[in-house]
Amino acid sequence: MHAATNTQATAPDVSGIDIDARYKLARELASQAAKEGMSRYLERNRLTVEHKGNDQQDVVSEVDRQLEDLIRRTLSEHFPEDGFVGEESGVAQLSARCVWVVDPIDGTACFVNGLHSWCVSIGMMVDGEPFLGVIADPNHKELFHGCTGRGAFVNETLLGVSEACEISEGLTGVGTFHPRGKEHFLPFLEKLLAGGGMFTRNGSGALTTAYVAAGRLIGYYETHLKSWDCMAGLVLVAEAGGRRNNFLRGDGLLQGNPFLVAAPGVYEQLANMVGASLDQD
Repeated sequence: MHAATNTQATAPDVSGIDIDARYKLARELASQAAKEGMSRYLERNRLTVEHKGNDQQDVVSEVDRQLEDLIRRTLSEHFPEDGFVGEESGVAQLSARCVWVVDPIDGTACFVNGLHSWCVSIGMMVDGEPFLGVIADPNHKELFHGCTGRGAFVNETLLGVSEACEISEGLTGVGTFHPRGKEHFLPFLEKLLAGGGMFTRNGSGALTTAYVAAGRLIGYYETHLKSWDCMAGLVLVAEAGGRRNNFLRGDGLLQGNPFLVAAPGVYEQLANMVGASLDQD
């Protein structure tokens, strides 16, 4: 694996911000939420599940809302000056220097259907830049966490992206969101397969991004992803030595964008396969 390095060009000045306290709380809170989520997962047949809008694939459970309320309330109690972006409960104080970006259960469809690809994702931005991230996966007893300038880890093991230099040297994570971006998905897969690559999809953008940081995947392309699915993972990838596209351009924080993260040796290959759509809002 590549040695873990910080690829963020200019880190914000955080001299007036208690990063240690926020990083510690994020790890504790993600672990707590994941533990509570697991208890509900084991009783998932009793859950109330709803569909968002007219999309039968976009589901939300009562657990999503309960865990997001727990996370939001706890963060507010400790850091009332911070902003918040949540998948289920909306936004608050986006002008704050520190803004938390949270997905209480990333991979809800997997959660409600008894699959193990779900997690709790808590990310934080400082001055508009991803700065710390925690992803808790209770099914595999893994806590991915990282902070700008401090490296990225799974539990206590330092992460580093893959050393692959060709797409044929590993697996690429893929995904598509039904309302937008489908037209780019099959052409990408065709090019990936033609180049000797292979793909996997697990249903959780946060976990797939973490797997790139861990060197388990060489890259991950999603035709359109939301910030709460990847904010924590963006920190992990950067700290593990990986590359990403300009995901936050335009209104990426609230509306999402096409998404690509990868090991340095294959990033350009994958970006060329995606083409111009990678930079479209």
